[in-house]
Amino acid sequence: MSAIRKIGPLTVIALPDAEGPHFDRREDALPDATAEQWAAADERDPDARTADGRWWLRFRSFAIRYGDSGPVTLVDAGIGPAHSLAADWAPVPGHLPDELAGAGIEAADVEAVVLTHLHTDHIGWAVPADSPFTNARVIVQRAEVDAFAAARQQDALLRPLRDQGRLQVVEGDTELSAGVRIISTPGHTPGHQSVLVDGGGESVLITGDLLVHAVQLVDPGLAYGHDMDVRLARKSRDAALTAATARGSWLAVSHLGQPYCRTGT
Repeated sequence: MSAIRKIGPLTVIALPDAEGPHFDRREDALPDATAEQWAAADERDPDARTADGRWWLRFRSFAIRYGDSGPVTLVDAGIGPAHSLAADWAPVPGHLPDELAGAGIEAADVEAVVLTHLHTDHIGWAVPADSPFTNARVIVQRAEVDAFAAARQQDALLRPLRDQGRLQVVEGDTELSAGVRIISTPGHTPGHQSVLVDGGGESVLITGDLLVHAVQLVDPGLAYGHDMDVRLARKSRDAALTAATARGSWLAVSHLGQPYCRTGT
């Protein structure tokens, strides 16, 4: 499947940062899934399971470009370099800057970075010490800033961005520009957010970790063990996927084998 989707005057580009095995067995991370559900998920997303049964993840960001050569909003910033905050668990370092260059996007074109949440595999190339996006504003939900106030993300990411005047804190659903809207989808983390790109009769919902495996498309009620609030995550996932089905939206997914998928079984 192409990494590019045209949505009216906007272009959404899937950008791989890295890929490798998850440190969890998928059966441990999503313990309520049945054998039948795993089989259905494997049929939908065969690239997420290795021959020896490991859970294989992609780590993706998505670029939203305005027009043919206009400014870019980047959604999520990957694992980052070899010494990033994710280095103590991520399978490999990321290469997002090379992927951007290959897509014809210069770092200076990126005017905004929307972080769906502050887990370390989504913020790597936004950390000021490592980021090529030196002039971009970085957009985070207030609940997320509050939740990670005492974490490593505060010293490495939030405080430097605040000192540079580049941290934009939003609350709830927020219109970013024509056709691009932040949707509050809390639960995986307190301030998790997704991004809806809508125009020209088509739409793409960039989901972050709203769902992490195709088995949650088979049954959106399945809980993920690393959700900070399982019930709220389930509520957000159900609401977002129901709305996506009604709109006929594509889902742009961070960790599945292919970058885009539809809801349903």
